[in-house]
Amino acid sequence: MRILVVEDELHLSEALSHILKKNNYTVDVANDGETGLDNALSGIYDVIVLDIMLPKTDGITVLKTLRSEGFDTPVILLTAKNEIPDKVLGLDSGADDYLAKPFNTEELLARIRALGRRRGEIVANTNTISYGDITLNTSSLKLTAGASEITLTLKESELLEHLMLHKEMVCSKEQIIEKLWGFDSEAESNHVEVYISFLRKKLAFVHSKVSINTVRGVGYTLSE
Repeated sequence: MRILVVEDELHLSEALSHILKKNNYTVDVANDGETGLDNALSGIYDVIVLDIMLPKTDGITVLKTLRSEGFDTPVILLTAKNEIPDKVLGLDSGADDYLAKPFNTEELLARIRALGRRRGEIVANTNTISYGDITLNTSSLKLTAGASEITLTLKESELLEHLMLHKEMVCSKEQIIEKLWGFDSEAESNHVEVYISFLRKKLAFVHSKVSINTVRGVGYTLSE
């Protein structure tokens, strides 16, 4: 999962980024509402953690703009305010959840997992997702097929997860780069090709019937 944290308190944003990365999430951080909105409109995020009180553009405006543009990315609002009217305003503006500062990081992680499950992207508390004869644990990075198991790198796990979650679609190299490396990354198409090759070898290692197909000129898709 890729998470966007929009928080202007530098110590808090850095701490959140560290905690989320430690839990195997890919994280981007924006320290003002304008930058946060630009990032959010890329559509590459699975969850957005959004502070309300932000410089340049406040969190409620960011949220309303995101929803008006048709993006349904789950949003957790963070704020020092804990009054009922503020909660109602945030939820009515399109937030999926609300967490008042100070908060427990374990609670934030639990809420992120809940939003992931609600979207159908993570199907169990163990952070596992399945397709065909393979199961991927996005927490331990273990790929299993029958009795065989192998550990993936974080980037391999993120790529396979993306392909599994979009199993009915052809995923373009551009989409994969934006999702795994970020829309402002200098990663190129050969980065994707390299990791596709790594994944094919590991699928073969666990004797899976699942294959990664190349749709020439378009991208990649999974098949059983």
